[in-house]
Amino acid sequence: MQQYSYLDLSPIAEGHTAADALAATVDLARAAERSGYHRFWLAEHHNMPGIASAATAVLIGHVAGQTRAMRIGAGGIMLPNHSPLMVAEQFGTLATLYPGRIDLGLGRAPGTDMATARALRRHMAPEDSFPQDVQELIGYLGDAAGTAPVQAIPGTGTNVPVWILGSSLYGAQLAAWLGLPYAFASHFAPALLGEALEIYRRGFRPSERLEKPHVMIAAGVCAAGSDAEAEFLRSSQLLAFARLRTGQAGKLPRPSRDLDREIPAPVMAQVRQALSCSATGAAATVRDALAALIARYRPDEIMVTGMIHDRGARLRSLEIAAEVLAGLCDGAR
Repeated sequence: MQQYSYLDLSPIAEGHTAADALAATVDLARAAERSGYHRFWLAEHHNMPGIASAATAVLIGHVAGQTRAMRIGAGGIMLPNHSPLMVAEQFGTLATLYPGRIDLGLGRAPGTDMATARALRRHMAPEDSFPQDVQELIGYLGDAAGTAPVQAIPGTGTNVPVWILGSSLYGAQLAAWLGLPYAFASHFAPALLGEALEIYRRGFRPSERLEKPHVMIAAGVCAAGSDAEAEFLRSSQLLAFARLRTGQAGKLPRPSRDLDREIPAPVMAQVRQALSCSATGAAATVRDALAALIARYRPDEIMVTGMIHDRGARLRSLEIAAEVLAGLCDGAR
């Protein structure tokens, strides 16, 4: 493993506002930069009361302006919600403002419910145009785009690094075919992780953008001074995910010491399986769990994320994870 990075959803915690969440994202990004994280990505979600990163490109620009050198990007932009030209213009502008620092991860899912997807897209197309849209978008960002009748300005010649994101085998096949780096959303959908990485690595075709396969996996991390404290802090994420699964999405809940009473056993089993690619505990416990994931899947990078209600505890978790991951990177060299 070469690098470690951080994914933030800009969670809106119970008792707090979207403004609080956005301020916390900036604090988190600054802490990530101090702690050696290579990338800081933000994700597009819509119509979710507990997530403040809907206008992802706007927030990326704000975070990039509040940090110095760390790469800032989208993990990801849900391309079916947008025209490729608009995305190229947005990220071309970001890359022009912050040269060499912007990443563009692309997802195929809407990142929301179908009613909101219709509101975003206005007209729902029956066909899946994701592969064509990805190639169109890459074309707008390339050097040769300057001779095209339609251009992204800014955008042409910026060659913003494009990633394919996925939680199924489809994204792995597409990333391999296009010769692009691939990031798997194992932090909430780990079931097909091993098979997807095998397909990507086996089918990878070198491209102008990438000579050999490059894989990033995602893992949830909740680190604290003790295993018990970390388990308590993580209960917020378990509860939030359970509510989402049962149609009760809301702000990030306060932690609970009685999850068995709040989450039915069948739902809890589903939640724990979905969030199983994770590490929770004190530094040594987190290290063991992450080391096992790295040894099993051999990623080029790992991206961690964590939904913790308390702002200070979230910052501390990020710092502990960085200390652990820096050691794991050193050990892999």
